[in-house]
Amino acid sequence: MKSKGNLEARLAAGAFVITAETTPPDGADEASVMDRVGCLEGLVDAVNVTDGAGARAHMSALATGAIMARNGIEPVLQFTVRDRNRLAIQGEMIGAPALGIPSILCLHGDNVANGDQPDAKPVEDTDSRGLMAMARHMRDTGTFPAPSERRIDPAPGLLIGGADAPRDPEAGFRPTTLEGKIAAGADFFQTQFAYDIDVLKRYMAALDDRGVTEKAYFIVGVGPIVSARSARWMNENLFGVHVPEHVIERVEGADDEKAEGRRVCAELVEQFKEIKGVNGAHLMAPRGEKAIARTLTDYNLRG
Repeated sequence: MKSKGNLEARLAAGAFVITAETTPPDGADEASVMDRVGCLEGLVDAVNVTDGAGARAHMSALATGAIMARNGIEPVLQFTVRDRNRLAIQGEMIGAPALGIPSILCLHGDNVANGDQPDAKPVEDTDSRGLMAMARHMRDTGTFPAPSERRIDPAPGLLIGGADAPRDPEAGFRPTTLEGKIAAGADFFQTQFAYDIDVLKRYMAALDDRGVTEKAYFIVGVGPIVSARSARWMNENLFGVHVPEHVIERVEGADDEKAEGRRVCAELVEQFKEIKGVNGAHLMAPRGEKAIARTLTDYNLRG
């Protein structure tokens, strides 16, 4: 065990895990956090805490994660390199496990030009791969990166994650980006939405052929579709996302589009369980924690 987390323990035991995602609130108290994410307690193995998603300021991810941990919800703390230099990031990496946060997800972060304070200055002192390498070095050696090499005692026990986006593997496909992230320190990956099950099957088969699935865990993204309109918006605006037309037509033709969208999500999660190399499902829905909770309970996905 690299961390003291339930997520890692269940992955290591071969269980199919369920993770979800929450965005920190625009509020300065504990209730602001728990009113949003409390519905997921007991339904998932861990909940990701986004870090300035959409390049917008919210309560800090570290504070949100600490509140969740105190209230029985295991966090996966997202770290972006956009906003903090390596000194600030290293300080938070030490602080995270001390606050009951056992896992991190290393990301670049959305472009500040697309946020609501576009004059903000990005830091980008390293990239997501450098962030993974930094975390692994601190965890495995118990020292700060060179040239400092000061001792960290105890070292931060962290499960280190990265992002991925399933796609149809082209001829001669080589997962060099994934292999690079694994070499840097990634223990697991959480992916972008994967609504095309056939593409996901081909992608995971290609990763398995290259031995990648033996080196890291893969938790595949999906979420309850709100409406056919929202599905078309995802196709047009979210990189790496493709909701097949037959899925959109199914949701559009239903009497209750939200209910059908939850049913589609649940069916996909069940299909994920049958794909070699898929270790879990990561449920996402912007400000949709309650929709995720309802999907999990209505279809008994947690098991």
